[in-house]
Amino acid sequence: GPELVSGRLMEWAAKHQIHIQHIQPGKPQQNAYVERFNRTVRYEWLSQHYWESINEVQEFATQWMYKYNHQRPNMALGGITPKQRLAMVA
Repeated sequence: GPELVSGRLMEWAAKHQIHIQHIQPGKPQQNAYVERFNRTVRYEWLSQHYWESINEVQEFATQWMYKYNHQRPNMALGGITPKQRLAMVA
């Protein structure tokens, strides 16, 4: 369950000298970007399909992320894609 997974994660992080920082309980705004991404994934495609295998989910996720970053205009970026915005900064 979650306790076993989190325990293993903490062990792995300590072994690799990675410091895990947790958000405060009841403060999801401290991690707003991840919360928004998780909501998008969950509602826009994960719960919209019946999946045959984890490989199918991974393939769909890869395609979705490519389209999101390279083809889908983002209104918060002025109607350009994240890839185009990154090229402007670099």
